[in-house]
Amino acid sequence: MDAGFLERLLGGNRKWSNTCVVIIEAEASVKTPGPDSISTGGMKTYAPRVSSGRLPADTVCLMKEEGVLLAVEQIRSKDAVGQSHLKQTLMVVDVKHVVAIEFDSIDVLQSLDIAPPPEIRAGDYRPGTLVG
Repeated sequence: MDAGFLERLLGGNRKWSNTCVVIIEAEASVKTPGPDSISTGGMKTYAPRVSSGRLPADTVCLMKEEGVLLAVEQIRSKDAVGQSHLKQTLMVVDVKHVVAIEFDSIDVLQSLDIAPPPEIRAGDYRPGTLVG
């Protein structure tokens, strides 16, 4: 992905942006679809691992001159006594390997000077939609 476009999309160079998912051209993220260990009758089995190129990030920062994207994921948890803990994970991603960035809202269109798309009304159908 072009670093100049990323700079416009993310609101500038060396500035932290909104929550997003960075999609890269590698299977860099490994997640478990359920609890890590499953106990059945005394025998312990482990949940399967799912690898993907989707890196969830609470915030990202473009370092244009270096050609990297810093992505931070924050995980909040509580221990057995109810004490809150915050774990922050930093991922350094080569901009050349970024395929896409997914945002949970369209507010980022303002940074590109693009008006939001018109809303689809209940009676409107997309081309190719089967009706009936």
